[in-house]
Amino acid sequence: MTPEQPTNPSSGTILPAGTQAPPFNLKFTPDQSYSLSDFKGKPVVLAFYPADWSPVCGDQIALYNEMLDEFASYDAQLLGVSVDGEWCHKAFAENRRIHFPLLADFEPKGEISRRYGVYDTRSGTSQRALFVIDGNGVIRWSYLSPIDVNPGADGILRALDEVTAGSGASSQTEESRAMPPRREQTSEGEISAR
Repeated sequence: MTPEQPTNPSSGTILPAGTQAPPFNLKFTPDQSYSLSDFKGKPVVLAFYPADWSPVCGDQIALYNEMLDEFASYDAQLLGVSVDGEWCHKAFAENRRIHFPLLADFEPKGEISRRYGVYDTRSGTSQRALFVIDGNGVIRWSYLSPIDVNPGADGILRALDEVTAGSGASSQTEESRAMPPRREQTSEGEISAR
């Protein structure tokens, strides 16, 4: 165990940068599913989160929904993953007007979360974790967030910068440190979250 590899007492260790991303095939709607291989050749952002209707998760998913154009500028595919079923995801996405796939790690419950080292056996949910995977299926960045903290998108954007610049994998897995939102001065006196 190294400092770059955080330990989760509930499930083990989050997969670090440089690891081949485990394959998956998860339902997006009752009649549609996605596999990691569907996105071969382009970066993928996996956002694992505990539950659709919880306050922090709702805020996190809403933030990523607002940033879809920014993710698209990297040609990156954003995928949310939780142990909620596809009907729950469908209702949540419709209610919150979410425009990216929310994948159901429902049955067998938490199988993909376990493969990525982010399943919490005590609560029976995915932990709040982020992965940036390059077009060859290699994890370039991973981050395990405190369960009650919205991790924002700064780490994701830095990792996508590295992936698209061809500079290679980040050598570290970030562990449980809050990343404040990147802010920009848009006009005199006005600051907006990015």
